[in-house]
Amino acid sequence: MAGVAWRLVHILVINSGSSSIKFSVFDAEEGASNGPGVRPAWPRVLFAGEISGIGTAKLGFTFRDAQGRELASDDNSSKDPVSVLEETICRPGMPVIDAVGYRVVHPGALLHEHQRITEQVLKDLEQAVVFAPLHDPQAIQLIRDMMGRFPRARHYACFDTVFHQTMPAEASTYPIPIEYRRRGVKRYGFHGLSCESMVDELRVAAERGLARFPQRMVIAHLGSGCSVTALLDGRSVDTSMGLTPTGGVVMGTRPGDLDPGLVLYLLRQAEGDRTAAMTSVETMLNHKAGMVALSGLPNDMRTVRQADSADARLALDIFTRSVRKAIGAYAWLLGGLDAVVFTGGIGEHDVKSRAEILRGLESYGVVLDAAANEAKNDEPHRVSHADSQVEIWVITAQEDRMIAVHVNQMERDGNYIASDNRI
Repeated sequence: MAGVAWRLVHILVINSGSSSIKFSVFDAEEGASNGPGVRPAWPRVLFAGEISGIGTAKLGFTFRDAQGRELASDDNSSKDPVSVLEETICRPGMPVIDAVGYRVVHPGALLHEHQRITEQVLKDLEQAVVFAPLHDPQAIQLIRDMMGRFPRARHYACFDTVFHQTMPAEASTYPIPIEYRRRGVKRYGFHGLSCESMVDELRVAAERGLARFPQRMVIAHLGSGCSVTALLDGRSVDTSMGLTPTGGVVMGTRPGDLDPGLVLYLLRQAEGDRTAAMTSVETMLNHKAGMVALSGLPNDMRTVRQADSADARLALDIFTRSVRKAIGAYAWLLGGLDAVVFTGGIGEHDVKSRAEILRGLESYGVVLDAAANEAKNDEPHRVSHADSQVEIWVITAQEDRMIAVHVNQMERDGNYIASDNRI
């Protein structure tokens, strides 16, 4: 558009969980270039912080700049988390926030794209609580609180599910009666912002001539929550998580896929009335199952690996087997593999998990380079052997950056300012 320029925008990104709020401030104009002839620069992170211990008597708090220098911290705050966040973002020397982007777990049946938050969008999100009762209510309340504290900023919701809307109907449709499907019951998929950041990183590497972009790819996001996604030409065609983030492969506190009959059994065994039974089973499946149930240990892969017990070894074997099965199924579905990408806390940092998941696949063209796998490297890097027909990548998830990218694009789509007559 001739005669139009885009003004500087500072974006606050909020990634909230049940017990913590992670936040980042991005500069949407002065991001580092991705290189000559490459797509526009990513927004540049200026500050980042985390508020932990939500729901306990005292909050923990850290705040640092882009170089990692600590600017503030407190491990014994009695303030509410939104007040801590507001005071941090509004402290002297901080840029004025123009837009706020929120990671929202589940959009429900009525919302299909990342979008600016209005009162109607909030009402639609409240309809989605039936799908994510342990996640969405907290997110909605946080959004309402922040909209009250930052009334002049524009607020946007970014959903983990949007990336997976390219799945074909045969991947997203459950074989249940149509009346439930009409209510929005389907495979939504999650970790979409993480997967999208993997695709973005690999496209930039290909555009720079550093790698070829993989046509058939599997992304294993392995952290406290785990998912495996099949991609064709960078688009999701299937993923292990389903209607909720509880299904799929075995996770830290979630069981992954279970026989539906087992869930019915658990409900019949639960004490109390219908509501109490539902709450009890839902809490168990989200917070007391998975690796913690198998190992009897805290939700920490390092602790499980250090334990010398039969339960810990069984937990590791079940976890590894579930991820191998998912990758194998998707390799068959895609007609082969060009790349496997590991991300998430376990995927990025646990060299043993990567080795165990890929062990014995040399005859299928998957050959791990042991030295590269053991080496520490925070940049996107290959850990596949030179003889491997399938590339193996380790890439740090950049969910906050993807939210900033989407918010910046939505800002650009709706908020232009004339270059010669800025108001």
